[in-house]
Formats: sequence, C-alpha cells, structure tokens
Amino acid sequence: MESLSLAFSSGWASGVNAYLVVLVLGLADRFGDLEQVPDALGRGDVLVVAGFLYAMEFVADKVPYIDSTWDAISTLIRPTAGAVIGVLLAGDATTLEQAVLGVVGGGTALLSHSVKAGSRLAINSSPEPVSNVAASITEDLAVLGVVWFAIDHPRAAALIAGVLLAGGLVMLYVLARLVRRGWRRWKRRDEEPAPAG
Repeated sequence: MESLSLAFSSGWASGVNAYLVVLVLGLADRFGDLEQVPDALGRGDVLVVAGFLYAMEFVADKVPYIDSTWDAISTLIRPTAGAVIGVLLAGDATTLEQAVLGVVGGGTALLSHSVKAGSRLAINSSPEPVSNVAASITEDLAVLGVVWFAIDHPRAAALIAGVLLAGGLVMLYVLARLVRRGWRRWKRRDEEPAPAG
C-alpha cells in the first residue's frame, strides 16, 4: 500500500515536472539512504541529468508559448517517467504489482500533465508574463512539497495529490466549457448578416 501511494503521488508530480520528481527522490535516496526510494534514482549520472533537465524546464516553463511547446514535447516524457518511477518503486515485487504501479504512476502522470498543459494554454491567453511565472513557481513548489511529504507520509501525500488532480480536472473541464461557449458565440456573430444601410 505504501508503494502504491508513493507511485500515485510521484505519478501526479511527474505529470507536472518529472525532472524535479527524479531530482527530489534521487537526492532523498542519496543523502537519506531511504528504503522506499529505488537506488537507481540516487545515482550520480541520474542526478546530473535530472538537474540539467530541471534547469532547462525551470526557464522554459516561465516563458509564454515556449512553456506550451515544452509541454507538447513532454507529453510522452512525463507519463513515461511516472510509469518508470512506479515500476522502480515496486522493486522486487511480482510482475503484476510492478505492472499495477507502472500503470498507476504513468496514468496519473498523464492526467496531471493534461491538466498542466491545458491550464497553461489558458494562461497564455493573458497578455502579461507574470501569470506564467506565478503558475510555474506554484507548480514547482507543489511538486516539491508533495514528493517530499510522500517520502515520509505516502498515504497522506497520495490524498493531497488526489485532491489536486481532481481539482485540476474540474478546472480544466470548466475552462473547456468556457472556451467552447466563447467559440460558439464568436461563430454565431460571424454568421449573422450585416445590418443593411
């Protein structure tokens, strides 16, 4: 149950920022020698690559439209990272347990990535860059907090990640309805005949 909770939490976080998840878990394993975190994440080469990619994402995530391009590229990376972390968390478990944790990590990452990418498209419609920077910093702090908390309290962190995921999905649904309604109004306006005279 602890591994499942940690896979869910790290999956949610991977969908938002996979490199930060690998970095936090790897550093926790490297300096805390934690049993629940796979040793593969604490290797020096893994930490260097994760740190470099996180630095790139840290910058790209704050620039309007570049962040959406980065999200499009990350559509395959984030869910895959969530699935791999889930399988690594299973350790020496049975193949079925490894598959379940992989699906939980990857599936949760895909959902949270969809929320992030969709909300960033909406944020990019505002003319100022401050909302992008604020959203990016908030996401990074949430990922850092949830993953760090999940190391010692995986069930509580999974509950927090579940609430954040559900809230994000509801927000994305509401945004999609607003966009659809605005699109219909705009289309109707173009279809109306111009007034005579």
